[in-house]
Amino acid sequence: MSSKRLKRLNLPKEALEKLTQHNIGSCRDVLSRSTLELLKLTGCGYLTVTDIIDQCCQACIPPPVTGLQLLHGRSESKSAFLPTTLADLDKVLHGGLPAGTITEIAGPSGCGKTQFSIMLSVLSAMSGDTDTSVIYIDTEGAFSAERLVEVARSKFPSHFQSEHDIVDVASRVHVDSIQSCTSLMKRLKSLEEDIITKKVKLIVVDSIASLVRKEFSTSIGRNLTDRTNFLSQEAAILKYVAEVFSIPVVVTNQITTRYGRPGAVLDSEHDGSSSVTAEGDAGFVTAALGNTWSHSVNTRLILQYLEADRRQVLVAKSPVAPFTSFTYTVQKQGIVQEDDGAGHYHGTDPSMQHIRVRSSLPIQMSQV
Repeated sequence: MSSKRLKRLNLPKEALEKLTQHNIGSCRDVLSRSTLELLKLTGCGYLTVTDIIDQCCQACIPPPVTGLQLLHGRSESKSAFLPTTLADLDKVLHGGLPAGTITEIAGPSGCGKTQFSIMLSVLSAMSGDTDTSVIYIDTEGAFSAERLVEVARSKFPSHFQSEHDIVDVASRVHVDSIQSCTSLMKRLKSLEEDIITKKVKLIVVDSIASLVRKEFSTSIGRNLTDRTNFLSQEAAILKYVAEVFSIPVVVTNQITTRYGRPGAVLDSEHDGSSSVTAEGDAGFVTAALGNTWSHSVNTRLILQYLEADRRQVLVAKSPVAPFTSFTYTVQKQGIVQEDDGAGHYHGTDPSMQHIRVRSSLPIQMSQV
C-alpha cells in the first residue's frame, strides 16, 4: 500500500508539483520524510502538510470490509476469476484463477510453465473490453510472439479472420524483458500507473526465480537474508496491485533439490533442468525459493512429467480447492486437459511437495 502513487490522492496541485520535482512520487516517499522536510520542499503551510501526511497514512491502510461485502463483490464481479479453459481445474478453483491474488505455476524445465503463461495471456487479452491488456514480465527470454499468435489462432479460429485481428490481440500483450533484480524491482514499482493507463487485466512474471537465483547465493548467510527480503518485497508489491485493482497475478517458479529428513532439509539451488536424486540419496525435487516464498503465494499449481507427452498439474495450495491432479498435454492451442485425467492425491506442505522430473539417469523418481 505504501507504494501508492501520489497522483491518485486528492492533493493540492501546487504541493503535488513540488513533491514531484523532488522525486517524491509515492506515499512511502512522503512518510519517510519529516514534517519539517516536507514544509521546506512544498512551501505549503503546516496544516496543508499535515493533511498530506494524513492522506498518505490513510492510503497505506486497507479499509476494513466484512465477509458479506467480499462475498457480494466476488459474485457481482464478472472478472473475479480468469478461466484457464481446463474444465476440471476451473471447477475446483470455483471459476479459474482468482483475481486479487497471486497464483504460482511451478515445475521443471520444459513442462509447460511458459506455455501456460502465454495461453493465459491470450485468454485475458481476448476477454472483456477490446482495449484491455496484459503485462508480461519475461526474465528468462522465453516469451515467443510466434507462439502467442499460434495459441490465439488455434484456440479461437473463428475470431481471427484477418491479419488485423492478430495485430489487435498481440498489441495488447505488453512484454518487458528484465535482466537484473534491480530492474525487476523498478518495473514492479511502476506497475500501478501502467495498470490504470493500459487497463491491465493480468500480470505475468516468468519467472520469479530466475534472476534471484542468479544474483543471490544461498551458501552465504548475508545473501540468503537479502534474497528473502527481496522476495518479500516482490510479493508485497504484487499482492498490493492484485488486491487494489482486482486482477490475477501469475508467476512461474523453478524447481530445486532438497536433501535431508523432512522438516530438517537443506536447499541445493539446482538449475532446474533435471533435478533428480540417485537411489539411496535422501533427497527430493520440489518448488524453488523455499518456505518463506511458498507462504507468499495464494495458489500454487505444480506441473510435472508423467510419461511421453503426458504431464500433470497438481493443485498443491489453494484456499478453496482440495489436493487435485489433472493430466494434460501441450498442443497448438496451449495446455489441453485430458478427459479422464482428473483425480485426487495425498497433499503435503506446498514447499515440500515432491515433483516428478525426466532424466535419462538410472534414478528413483519422486512419488506424489
